Amino acid sequence: MAVSTIIIAFLIMLAIMLLSVPIAAVMALAGIVGGVMAFGWPLVETMGAVVWGVQNENLLTAIPLFILLGELLLRSGIADRMYGAMSMWLGFLPGGLLHTNIGCCALFSATSGSSVATAATIGTVAMPTLDARGFDKAKSLGSLAAGGTLGILIPPSVNLLVYGSMAEQSIGQLFVAGIVPGILLTLCFMGYIAFSHRHERVEKNPELTLSAKLRASTSLLPPLVIFAIVIGSIYLGIATPTESAALGVTTALLFVVFYGKLSMSFLHRCFVQTAKTTGMVLLIVTSAFVLNVTLSLTGAAQAMTTWIASLGLSSFGLLMALVVFYLILGMFMDVLSMQVLTIPIAVPVITAAGIDPIWFGIFVVLMCELGLITPPVGMNLYVVQGVRLDGGPFLDVVKGAIPYVVIMLVFTLLMIIVPDIALWLPRTMFQ
Repeated sequence: MAVSTIIIAFLIMLAIMLLSVPIAAVMALAGIVGGVMAFGWPLVETMGAVVWGVQNENLLTAIPLFILLGELLLRSGIADRMYGAMSMWLGFLPGGLLHTNIGCCALFSATSGSSVATAATIGTVAMPTLDARGFDKAKSLGSLAAGGTLGILIPPSVNLLVYGSMAEQSIGQLFVAGIVPGILLTLCFMGYIAFSHRHERVEKNPELTLSAKLRASTSLLPPLVIFAIVIGSIYLGIATPTESAALGVTTALLFVVFYGKLSMSFLHRCFVQTAKTTGMVLLIVTSAFVLNVTLSLTGAAQAMTTWIASLGLSSFGLLMALVVFYLILGMFMDVLSMQVLTIPIAVPVITAAGIDPIWFGIFVVLMCELGLITPPVGMNLYVVQGVRLDGGPFLDVVKGAIPYVVIMLVFTLLMIIVPDIALWLPRTMFQ
């Protein structure tokens, strides 16, 4: 297949998506129409087996389980207690509660798997307190939007699950690879907050004794315990990613019972929302696999790989070109759409260039994080704007998020220069 044909088809798909046609419909249509044009109706008749195979993929069962895990913690009030405890420990830093926003987002990310859910949950809890203490609106909203992006980097991550499934990579290694970059990016965010507020006076609360902090810290145990069980069971080899997700859900239910929140109405709300989100995700993933069949049989990925190789780009040059590409794409598309549309073609290209596909999974997620806070289609920007209490201008959120966009770009460059930031831990743990 000619490279020009592939590029034109890609641009047509983008144009149709910008007309608000659902991404799943666009990809399924592209796969079917392209397959008919290339091979006739017999190819379409085989698509049923592809759809059946995707829906029966054991690995993808982890997606609804991790979504349910986030829902249980979201609706049980654990996030509220977690925010209060975190504020006691981080409130002494320059920037005060802004550090709490980032810290809570990072901790909630270790159980949620979703950036939007992280931003919405912590934003809902934090905004009343931030407003009451008179924090700058742009800085408050920006920290929540940026902190929320950690939801798809720090494991467990639904987006890493999708990447692993589509790129045929180890979910366990991807999860482990996200830990160090997630922690370092969290520290970078907090470092920026401390530096930008370095001249502000921090008021100390004499009532916050060490014993009071330690008592409050019990509220931090649920996400830490769940994270340890999910990642630890994968690392020790006693559970697959799907089984570890089930263990996480079971542990979350025990915490829900402990806090006295378990009821039929509670479970109904969690299950209904999980079913809605899962249906959306799996419909998009299934459509992506339908498109992948056509791409594979027409040799689109091989054609793109050959074309990229003919340009003579170094690995660094290729990755910088992908940074620009994903940055532009993220301004107009949501995270899942970006992933399923680009992974089938990008992974063969980067593999041919000698780039580790596990490392590239973290790179793609970082690029998707950028897309969450870059206007006009940055989902986290709209989520945080939706939970603010004063109904102020959307520009506040954008202004507050811009410094974090710069930090993430610099961090991505650092990870390109030092790939062991993402690869050291999985190589050490899975050698």
